[in-house]
Amino acid sequence: MQERMAALEKEMPEVTKALKLLHDEVTKEGALDTKTKELILVAVAVALKCEYCLWNHVPMAVKLGASRQEILEATGAAILMAGGPGAAYGSVVVLKILDELKI
Repeated sequence: MQERMAALEKEMPEVTKALKLLHDEVTKEGALDTKTKELILVAVAVALKCEYCLWNHVPMAVKLGASRQEILEATGAAILMAGGPGAAYGSVVVLKILDELKI
């Protein structure tokens, strides 16, 4: 997936630069700490079924101190909003990532 993003960056440098600037602005420390923001991004990624996003945001949440349980609770919030499809997606992708990270 990183290869595909690198290819997109080569093809659309201004768009990907703007996306990175937006990402950096949104995820910086503010009224919400960065770990909380990453947990929100995990939940949104589950609801939107973005596996690429999850492979970025789950490890980042862990790096920022999120526990397995916190990530699963964020996934649960996504399931509430996304229903059955969110549950199916979250149970497969999030658990796979957590198991691979061994947390």
